Amino acid sequence: MKKILNTAFVTFVAIFLVSVNSFGQEPARPAAAPEARQQARAPRIVSPEIHADNSVTFRINARDASRVTISGEWQEGPGSVQEMVKNDAGVFSLTVGPLSPELYGYTFTVDGVGTIDPANVQVRRDGARYQSFLIVPGPESDLYFHKHGVPHGTVSKVWYNSPVLKMDRRAYVYTPAGYEGGTQKYPVFYLLHGAGGDEDAWTNMGHTAQIMDNLIAQGRAEPMIVVMTNGNANQAGAQNEVPPVPAEGEQGMAAYQRMAGRFEEHLVKDLMPWTEKHYRTLNGIENRAIAGLSMGGMHTQTITNNNPGVFGYIGVFSMGIMTRAGQTQDAAKAAAELNTKLEALKNSGYKLYWIACGKDDFVYKGVVTLRETLDKINFKYVYRESTGGHTWANWRIYLSEFAPMLFK
Repeated sequence: MKKILNTAFVTFVAIFLVSVNSFGQEPARPAAAPEARQQARAPRIVSPEIHADNSVTFRINARDASRVTISGEWQEGPGSVQEMVKNDAGVFSLTVGPLSPELYGYTFTVDGVGTIDPANVQVRRDGARYQSFLIVPGPESDLYFHKHGVPHGTVSKVWYNSPVLKMDRRAYVYTPAGYEGGTQKYPVFYLLHGAGGDEDAWTNMGHTAQIMDNLIAQGRAEPMIVVMTNGNANQAGAQNEVPPVPAEGEQGMAAYQRMAGRFEEHLVKDLMPWTEKHYRTLNGIENRAIAGLSMGGMHTQTITNNNPGVFGYIGVFSMGIMTRAGQTQDAAKAAAELNTKLEALKNSGYKLYWIACGKDDFVYKGVVTLRETLDKINFKYVYRESTGGHTWANWRIYLSEFAPMLFK
């Protein structure tokens, strides 16, 4: 009897285990053919790969593509591209350089379709343009890295109301390390972007937080608050995050002309009072700076020309005076009004007027005109001429050089 029970128990366990192991399993499938397994297993891509001599290899897996090119900021001339070479595994690659230490943006074009580098997590955005990027290490690019052991400031995305523009708007505000929980007051630097950008541009493209952290930690710049708002008067914030404000009235150029000067007015009447109310700021001409690149340089000129005695430090990056063709009566009147404003600014007690431009920049002639205009009235300024053109490579350098001159 005992033997019969043991046999029945063993049989029951065997049936139970088979049932449990089989429950929920799909029927066995035939093994994939070797060539199918090889195609399913995509090669591991390392891109970009920075070598010891600062040459860089770029790679992209595009087995079915016939042509892949790369466009990068190390190339000379607009629209320049370099052909990438395809290997037997379907990977296109190209080694460039050695490259000088700098931050470089780049994109691939695969059979006519532009794309970022899918193997590179470092991506930046300038308005509607997205690029992959890399930083080639060296003394010239040292400020652009986020470094361990360096006290880090905070970048906050804040909202403020603008009665002038009739909307709530977003700004990025950098506060130096130690601001939170402290009592110290700081000077304020208003930093403006160019056309096509938004309030995200100077932190994303310009690496402002890293530059300021490193400059302050090295004792080269005074701790300061940096305010970066959206320079497009018809936008509440960056288009990739903030829904557009419904348009009123005209469209296109008519709408742009209708908004002309409104951003500049709002910065002085709305943004500055809001900043000085919500942050621990040192006020007065000696504690305020403003600078901008390209369109932001135009904004900077308009703001300071219309408000002498407000900003003690003024930076105009890659922007000159935009003059009308010919000597019409209106042009002569405008020139006379400009000279009157510049005379007032000249006598306002400003401490630094800094102009910077690349030798190959398309606005170079306008910068020459700006300097000639200032020279005629003995307006003191400092001029910095660099190599290169209308690029972020120059604007990061300008910020790195301008910020240490502030609030001394």
